[in-house]
Amino acid sequence: MRNFAATLLIALLPNATLAQKPTAPSPAQVAQEVRDYRMDNEDRIVRELGEFLSIPNIASDTPNIQKNAARLVEMLEARGIETHLLPISGRGPVVFGKLITPEANRTVIFYAHYDGQPVEAAAWTDGKPFEPALRDAAIEAGGERIPFPENSGQHRGMYNDDWRIYARSSSDDKSPIVALLAAIDALRAKKIPLGVNLKVIFEGEEEAGSPNLQRTLELHKNLLGADLLITADGPVHQSGRPLVFFGNRGVIEFGVTVYGPVRALHSGHYGNWAPNPAMELARLLASMKDADGRVRIDGFYDDVAPLGEAEKKALAEMPANDADLERELGIAKPEGGGKKLVELLMQPSLNIRGLRSAYVGEQAQNVVPEKAEASLDTRLVRGEDPQQKFDQIALFIRKQGFYVIDREPTIEERRTYARIAKVTYEGGYRASRTPMDLPASKALVQVVQSATGNTTVVAPALGGSVPMYIFEDLGLPWIGVPIVNYDNHQHSSDENLRLGHFWRGMEIYGAILADLNW
Repeated sequence: MRNFAATLLIALLPNATLAQKPTAPSPAQVAQEVRDYRMDNEDRIVRELGEFLSIPNIASDTPNIQKNAARLVEMLEARGIETHLLPISGRGPVVFGKLITPEANRTVIFYAHYDGQPVEAAAWTDGKPFEPALRDAAIEAGGERIPFPENSGQHRGMYNDDWRIYARSSSDDKSPIVALLAAIDALRAKKIPLGVNLKVIFEGEEEAGSPNLQRTLELHKNLLGADLLITADGPVHQSGRPLVFFGNRGVIEFGVTVYGPVRALHSGHYGNWAPNPAMELARLLASMKDADGRVRIDGFYDDVAPLGEAEKKALAEMPANDADLERELGIAKPEGGGKKLVELLMQPSLNIRGLRSAYVGEQAQNVVPEKAEASLDTRLVRGEDPQQKFDQIALFIRKQGFYVIDREPTIEERRTYARIAKVTYEGGYRASRTPMDLPASKALVQVVQSATGNTTVVAPALGGSVPMYIFEDLGLPWIGVPIVNYDNHQHSSDENLRLGHFWRGMEIYGAILADLNW
């Protein structure tokens, strides 16, 4: 009996030890803990975001973009994150941070950018893109401007999920940065340890095409050891549901200028005789696509890499919300010949992003313009080379009978060639995609689905462009986990952030930091 009792005691000892070890919270439990923390600290979180948004952040505005970098250093170091500035001459630095967890088996890099698109203040409803404004709904829904709630010892400032903050970079990309840092605060306050080593890379030139990012990171490869990179750039799915995506399109940007007479001419005296460059450019641009939006340029679709089975399955399972988008956006008939939006995002595109010739509206003048200009972008998918795509477009323009150059024409060229087009390559980069069946890919989807009640949309690729090819070249798999509302006016006037999405983003990032492993 004594031997039996001793054996039983030994058998029970490991179980007793295990019973004393606290069970790690699930992603859903972490999300709830982050939510509880946020509800007690909304004023502090929004105040930090508002102060960050108040610093102008156009990439070419060197003094202000460097102020943004300095503010980021303060924000990171306040969390005990070891911070380094990776300098770029005449621009804002890449801000690198590192937070090591001794027990962690994996290292995750979080990428976002702190620069924003250029602004035209007059086009903003409130006229001040860098003075954050709070509204009780979207402007399109009649949202009224309201004061930010006051916080005091007697009254805690509370924010409604449907309220929106209007400011440049409120969604693209400053709010995900603040959401990540607030998630770290929440985990610490709730005594939930980080499950991964965290590194951050915050770039100040993404909206200018990331011309220096690859060179800068290659000079500091020793800092970039990691198992996975997560990018925060982009919006959630158009259904409003959370999104995880595994690829993004590349991009090229180029300009086309068509020339007429050396100076604008009176349309009564010279109309029907002097060639009109606006008309010529309109015909040229119209010739590039058919009525269904399919690009007519030779070879435009030849190099598209086919989708794998996992990607085809993900596309088939994505929400069918095209009809809702058509109603919301006032579109009677989309392009694409009947294909769904998610299918078309897997193909290259050609877009006119701006046109200019003489004047319109109150400034309109009865003239034959001296030139007409167009700014275009082409989104690339995996398999396509940016320079080759530009060469295809330039060759197409040449085949339409234009004398193609990359500079202003001389007077002799104007007298010699009836149709002249200046075609200038303004930059670009290729698409990138991470396999959806990697262990890290599956683990991340599982964590985010658990944190969001299995409501997350999983997409093979995002329609927008982010320079993830750089990290692909460095051997880092990457996955996108955006958090901001899809109707955020990204890259336009009245950019905004819906607070409900911001709060949910904190929860998602908190769950990733606490639970991601594979």
